[in-house]
Amino acid sequence: MPVPGSDPIIVAPTPNPFRPDESIDHDRLARNVERWLKTKLSGFVVNSYGGEEFHIGEPEKVAAIKTVAKAHRGQRFVIAGIDTLSPTEAVRLADLYAQAGADMVRVRIPPPARRDGPAEPVQKYFETVTKESPVPVVVIHQPKVAMSVDASPEEIRDICALDNVFAYIISLNFRWEARIAAVLPKKTKLWTCNGSLLLPGGMLGATGACLFFGNWGPGIAYEIISLCMAGDYAKARALQERITHADFLGMSWGNAALKGGLNLLGYEAGLPRRPQLPLSSDQVNELKAAFVEAGLLPK
Repeated sequence: MPVPGSDPIIVAPTPNPFRPDESIDHDRLARNVERWLKTKLSGFVVNSYGGEEFHIGEPEKVAAIKTVAKAHRGQRFVIAGIDTLSPTEAVRLADLYAQAGADMVRVRIPPPARRDGPAEPVQKYFETVTKESPVPVVVIHQPKVAMSVDASPEEIRDICALDNVFAYIISLNFRWEARIAAVLPKKTKLWTCNGSLLLPGGMLGATGACLFFGNWGPGIAYEIISLCMAGDYAKARALQERITHADFLGMSWGNAALKGGLNLLGYEAGLPRRPQLPLSSDQVNELKAAFVEAGLLPK
């Protein structure tokens, strides 16, 4: 299945299940993908935060892409995550990931040069990447320091005007990103970035989302964006209010919550990779209650 031509598009950072020896359990990963095929999840973001990208190596990343691409059997699409300061390295990874089965690459805007001296404008970085990547590029503004800014609205406008850019994912700095929505080229899709920002993002004009919560409740995320696109903000708000507690816990507790929540829903997510720790029993109980509130689990 090619990348959908209609909106909303809901994608999520795909977690990797690990065996006791901490190698990726590809059988469980494939079974999880098969289960997501029965939901409103549009595609899979592999080698992203939810996949513990900074806890796995390049061979594991390539293997995970191959597993997800094979498991979805052409019914969805794969976005491979790239986070590097070098445009040359970004292109190398785009080639490698495309060969493994990625349909797009999600590239983080690199932080501006400070201590390392002068550097080319960030537009040059993406000129190289978008021109030489064999697959479309999804640009994400995700500063390492929360609420920080790595590019100006004008720079992001220029980046997203380049050929081969498919979508732009906003950061958590919603006040700042409100300006981006006004200058983003019409050809580039605007995606919001987490469950708590589905309604605000939809009100800004987002027609999709790349979000942690999408692993748990892709149907709810799809419905909130759909309602916003239809201008039915009252119904969207009612749904948003149901899921905010669960999303808050997820964003607070990270990969442990992502996997713990998926385990509650019957997926085979397992535990986070060390040195990350799993949720405590009290945390599991609180997350379960939030899932009931969200309608993800029965009362």
